[in-house]
Amino acid sequence: MRRLSVAWLALLFAVFVPLQQPAARTAVDTPTWVEFHELPPQAAETWALIRKGGPFPYTRDGTTFFNRERLLPERSRGHYREYTVPTPGASNRGARRIVTGGDPRVSDEVWYTDDHYRSFRRIRLPQGQGGPRR
Repeated sequence: MRRLSVAWLALLFAVFVPLQQPAARTAVDTPTWVEFHELPPQAAETWALIRKGGPFPYTRDGTTFFNRERLLPERSRGHYREYTVPTPGASNRGARRIVTGGDPRVSDEVWYTDDHYRSFRRIRLPQGQGGPRR
C-alpha cells in the first residue's frame, strides 16, 4: 500500500510541477528592463551604499536572497544579495528591494522589485556605474 501511495505522489509531482515552471522562468528568459533614472530617488541612495559596501540602515541588507520565486536566473546559493530601498512613510522595510548578483560592489547583475519579489526588472545602470549596457 505504501509503494502505491509513493507511486501516486511521484506521478502527481511529475505531471503538475513541470506545468508551473515555464511561467516562473518567463521573467528570466526575457527580463524587463528599467532605466536607473526611472527608479525612486531612494534607490539611488541604496545603490550608493551598495557600491560603497555599507554601512546599511537595515540588518537584513546584504543578506543572501534565495530566489525561491525563481524569477531571477538560477545561480548557486549565496550568489544573490538583497538590499532595502526605503519607502517613505512605511513603518517597516516596505516592499522595495535591489537584488545584486555576485560581488555587489562591482556586480553586473542588478535587479529591482517594488512588490516584494513578485516581479523583477533588471536595472540598466548609467555609464560608469557598472552593470549591463544594453
